[in-house]
Amino acid sequence: MDSTKRYERLRERYLNGDLDRRVFLGLIGAAGLAYGVRTPFVREARAAASEVRFDGWGGVVSEAFREYAFEPYTEKTGVKVVDGTFGGGDEYLSRVKASQPGEYNIAHLSGVFDYARYAGLGLASELNEDNIPNLKYVIPKLVDVFRPITDGKISCVPYDYGTTGLAYNRKHISEDEMKEKGAKILLDEKYKGKIAGWSDWRTRIWYASLQTGQDPNNATDMDAVWDAIRTHRDLSLKYWSSGAELMSLLAEEEIYVTEGWSGRIYALQEQGHDIGYMDPPNGFGWQECLFVIKGSPMPECEELLNFMLAPETSIAVAEGQNYPPALDPQKVDLGKKISTLPAFDPTGTLSGLTFADPDYWNGNEAEWSKEFGRIQKGY
Repeated sequence: MDSTKRYERLRERYLNGDLDRRVFLGLIGAAGLAYGVRTPFVREARAAASEVRFDGWGGVVSEAFREYAFEPYTEKTGVKVVDGTFGGGDEYLSRVKASQPGEYNIAHLSGVFDYARYAGLGLASELNEDNIPNLKYVIPKLVDVFRPITDGKISCVPYDYGTTGLAYNRKHISEDEMKEKGAKILLDEKYKGKIAGWSDWRTRIWYASLQTGQDPNNATDMDAVWDAIRTHRDLSLKYWSSGAELMSLLAEEEIYVTEGWSGRIYALQEQGHDIGYMDPPNGFGWQECLFVIKGSPMPECEELLNFMLAPETSIAVAEGQNYPPALDPQKVDLGKKISTLPAFDPTGTLSGLTFADPDYWNGNEAEWSKEFGRIQKGY
């Protein structure tokens, strides 16, 4: 059989759905090298990436990605997922800005806030949504919020959501006390040395806004906010910098109360620790997305995103991470465990969560992050 007929037969099988894209490109790539076939598909096969880099939050979150998404994807396609981690969004963004195009590919980012930052820095890609048919299962609201930022296109797919609420040791703090004091419990002198908080300027300002009776998306008295942050700093044992550290501080009873991520607190409860969790009024709701950075191998990235949005994959990852998936519960049966997770919304509207206004927070980032850095150092 000559090379042209071989190519045409393989192409016909691909178009009929008998071969997936990865197998097809591999076969014609081999044919092109052996027989000198020259087609656009062969050029694509030669250029096809053998690996995709994915960076996330580490701990149980990355473990769930690895077990339920990356390893099955590699087994199916042959494309390796290089699994990296970061402790915070600002630190990771600094790495990306200093990198070469294509060095970083997909990042597990904090929703609209980070999406707008990356797009503003020229780091946004443009996804071909036709290559991600499983996007149809995602809660529409979670997708639509990204489109105005990138001229109607998207550079990410939503993947999960949760809250940054109040975590407390039930041996030392009652549910009634938590309901009475809410966010102000983080400023209670009674618990000095047993309080902690995340070393993230946004979270500190959000909670200080609540503690001073202000709208976290429109604080008008920033002097009061900074004073509350200083008070919290002086009462705290420390600022934690990762989910693993958060869990350790609570599990070892080094602290009794902190704000914390809903999924990590659920994991502690599953492990048998007597840790309570509550979202105060106007508590911090968020969604996370899988953002594809400009310069990445788009076909492989889109293929991985589609694989990860398949209901069976997304649900398995969500159960491992303890964060509800971005899948619409009106379209997909999410099973039993998902409905028990903190922040889960069975309606798919997410109307009970308060999300950060990206214009408000990004517009003040330079000034506020600098001021919080000074406060961290004791000023």
